[in-house]
Amino acid sequence: MKRTFFISVILIWFGIVAAHSAHNPFFVGHRHQVAASFGIGTNHSYIISPPTKFVPFTEFHIAYSVPNEFFYFPGRMSINITQTAGWGDRYGWYWSSYSVPIMYLTQDIAMISGRRWYAGIGAGAGLQWMENDRIGSKFIMTFRPFIGYRISDRLALEFYMRHFSNGHTTDNNYSYNFYGLSLTFNF
Repeated sequence: MKRTFFISVILIWFGIVAAHSAHNPFFVGHRHQVAASFGIGTNHSYIISPPTKFVPFTEFHIAYSVPNEFFYFPGRMSINITQTAGWGDRYGWYWSSYSVPIMYLTQDIAMISGRRWYAGIGAGAGLQWMENDRIGSKFIMTFRPFIGYRISDRLALEFYMRHFSNGHTTDNNYSYNFYGLSLTFNF
């Protein structure tokens, strides 16, 4: 039983890889991509936070990406800049004190895709401008599941959940979590 399950998982994985190796759904033949995103914060510390407990905390994000493959999955490597912006307090946190710029590198992969849609995950690491009592380190890691829809070969919309934390490298690691929408442009 265990052997059959393991072999099935391996065959499915190779089938997904073979189906994806022919094209990159992020770029559709183009070599460069820029993205602009806006997200709303939640007060959760989970790596995948539920879409509840929204707070007065937002993110403005830009990225430049190029195509690549990651273990035969179509991917994109990106240089990212995020500016968080908070105001007021909620759930015991004063959100304006976490308004910081963050610069980081990420690797995204498209795990499944169709004619106009795709879904995947991304991860990366970088630095925030200053440490604070929410994330007690300048070092920051990010994780992002997303679903994308290609409007055309050049434009796509992506719905995402972004998680920032320090990977438990310090005692303070309450994370920043956002739900948002990205617009990507290929050229």
